[in-house]
Amino acid sequence: MVNCIFISVRNSSSRLPNKAILNICGKPTIQHLIENIKKSKSADKVILCTSDKSADDVLCQIAADCGIEYFRGSLDDKLVRWMSACEKYNVDFFVNVDGDDLFFESDLADIIIEQYKQDPCDFIDGNGLYNDVYGIKASALRKVCEIKDSDSTEYIRLYFTETNMFDVRRIKTVPQKYLKKNVRMTLDYKEDLVFFEKVIDGVSPKKLSLDNIINFLYNNPDIIDINYFLDEKWKINQEKIKHFKIKQND
Repeated sequence: MVNCIFISVRNSSSRLPNKAILNICGKPTIQHLIENIKKSKSADKVILCTSDKSADDVLCQIAADCGIEYFRGSLDDKLVRWMSACEKYNVDFFVNVDGDDLFFESDLADIIIEQYKQDPCDFIDGNGLYNDVYGIKASALRKVCEIKDSDSTEYIRLYFTETNMFDVRRIKTVPQKYLKKNVRMTLDYKEDLVFFEKVIDGVSPKKLSLDNIINFLYNNPDIIDINYFLDEKWKINQEKIKHFKIKQND
């Protein structure tokens, strides 16, 4: 059985063009995340999952340079992209990490993988943390790919939680530091980029643990104000894409 972490990222953002490869402290933004995730002690592989478009060639090169695998698939259908990656690498279970979440810690992914090993299920729901995180069993994902009726699957959680078809569990024993407070740690807008630049430069790229980041922000609350006001705008945008369709039996 292969348990993996998928880093889902494309280079086609409209709100902040090329956000995955923008430079922060001498590195592309996605490299900061990859280096965090590579510290995982529970994942058999870390795989960058991107599209087969030429614009994403650079992401594959960064993944290779960082010593992780990459997979190229559908641009818009994230579910099919993941399913194809599972088939190629014989994955039984994976944790998804969005490429926007530069401060995602490998320990959080490891908590989900270890929970699955001890108590297998179809979907482990980590919604509502600093960085939403989901653990997905490949066989459940295959079923979702059969029943979905859309090729645009950016928001995936509801396929598992609202269909009454899957064994869904909440993530257990989450350390307090991962519980979301009034700080925005997602890269979507230019103000987010400024936030990440200030934090990474202030903490130092070599010391980017969440504990150090939160301590730095506690002592520099003005940096929180750079982008936190965007959280409401982001939530409204998310509500617009929280739709899903299930194929109906004739």
